[in-house]
Amino acid sequence: MSDTVFRPSQTLTVLRGEHLRVANGANLGDPLGFADELVLEDIYRLSPIAHPMPLALSRAARSPFTIAGTSETGTPGAALHLDCLLTFMCGTGETTEVLVLVETDPDGNVAQVFAHPLGTMDAKADYVLVTIDRDSALQRFAQIACVSFTRGTAITLATGAQKPVEQLVAGDRVLTRDAGVQEVRWIGHQTVRATGALAPVCIRAGTLNNARDLIVSPDFRLFIYQRRDALGAGRPELLVRAKHLVNGTTITRATGGFVDYYQMLFDDHQIIYAEGIAAESMLMSESTSAVLPQEVQDELSRLIPGHRRTDISDLEIGEHLLSRPDAADVLRKSSQG
Repeated sequence: MSDTVFRPSQTLTVLRGEHLRVANGANLGDPLGFADELVLEDIYRLSPIAHPMPLALSRAARSPFTIAGTSETGTPGAALHLDCLLTFMCGTGETTEVLVLVETDPDGNVAQVFAHPLGTMDAKADYVLVTIDRDSALQRFAQIACVSFTRGTAITLATGAQKPVEQLVAGDRVLTRDAGVQEVRWIGHQTVRATGALAPVCIRAGTLNNARDLIVSPDFRLFIYQRRDALGAGRPELLVRAKHLVNGTTITRATGGFVDYYQMLFDDHQIIYAEGIAAESMLMSESTSAVLPQEVQDELSRLIPGHRRTDISDLEIGEHLLSRPDAADVLRKSSQG
């Protein structure tokens, strides 16, 4: 089977801009648009017919992205611009962030506007637009794309000892699957609301042969070596996104409150061990490097110029192979032989 069948794209869950309209305010009746069209304090309401849709990006890099040929939403091959980050407040005082993405046609004209909520939105609630942020959209997008461990995750060191990820520092020596012992170059940390696209995934102890509960960011990829090809992937080595394994029982979304996310960067993209199972380190790419302070980006680009060439993303399998409630159990058993 062709490798292109499995080649992944980053997939966002979006709403059509036309389904989020101004119910009261200066732009009364208008759908969600791009930043230059928006007016603060306009009150928006979500249409009762609005429903989340998957929008796939082909090898996402810096904006403009390209809509993947396999995407169920948008025009395949079209440019997709990350326009801004909005903050809405509902009547309870709770806030919801929304990324605005604009699809353009070959002439550069706006074709469609999409909203990517980073929390939940209710058709019965009114939402006041309180901020329009053109500068933080890429960083928030990168936080979604980044592979991140949560506070307390035990990382295996060169000695075989375990150390919580939040206690690691640059220079610590970590055991990797393919390159022996490697030094940590950088550790990143962000605290975000555990809602929507940023809510972590909890993999219960033993589900994938992990020693304890493993809690990671949704796009985090686990490395699985199949002794037999139980999923029909056509190869033994697989990268699997945590969010594609959610089954509501042994693998769930941990929603509510805040979560501390940590990223770990090496000279190369590595497979390391977290809670005793194989998992990837951060890949510094155009779509993820925005989480790094600019001075860190500049320094790391100088120190590890070959890092991007070590991307092993071709090992990732698509969601369609995992759309079965027993996917995690199948992977656990196939990795055991």
